[in-house]
Amino acid sequence: MSSISDAVTARLVIMGPQGAGKGTQAALLAERLDVPAISTGDIFRANIKGGTELGRTAQSFTAKGELVPDSVTNAMVRDRLGADDVSRGFILDGYPRNAAQVTELDAILGDLGVSLDAVIELTADRDELLARLARRAELEGREDDTEETIARRLDIYAEQTAPLTSAYASRDLLVQVDGIGAIDEVASRLGAALEPHLS
Repeated sequence: MSSISDAVTARLVIMGPQGAGKGTQAALLAERLDVPAISTGDIFRANIKGGTELGRTAQSFTAKGELVPDSVTNAMVRDRLGADDVSRGFILDGYPRNAAQVTELDAILGDLGVSLDAVIELTADRDELLARLARRAELEGREDDTEETIARRLDIYAEQTAPLTSAYASRDLLVQVDGIGAIDEVASRLGAALEPHLS
């Protein structure tokens, strides 16, 4: 596994359905590669907390219970990827979410003179995910997380993400890794699958 941490750059996107362990694996991989894991949720919170213009714009939508438009999300991602700490790379979590954002990410990276090394998709058996999320909802007392709402979120992910994964697969960037198993087991599989893309 030593060669993966010696990668010169690692510009990655990580995708996966809720419950597949995406956040955990992104954090572990970021540590191993010495690049920041950047979730869109974190970007939103940082901008809102920092009172930036983009943060105030985003808050004007979220306060009304509305989705933040792509234009605002794209601007925040562009701003974050221009920061000094991403010079050696990044792991993007939660972006892109649709075909328009794939195009925008290409433009952002093109302007920075870089490109993606790989797009990771953590895959998981649907029944396993349903069981895992139901257990989590019970442990954390999430009464809103009914079997129906969990199933609907998984459906939405599948509908929205399938076109993205096929687009990245056509560019030979897609790396699919089974997300079910012990954390270190999945991390090991992920590292091995990524190695050819980062050498």
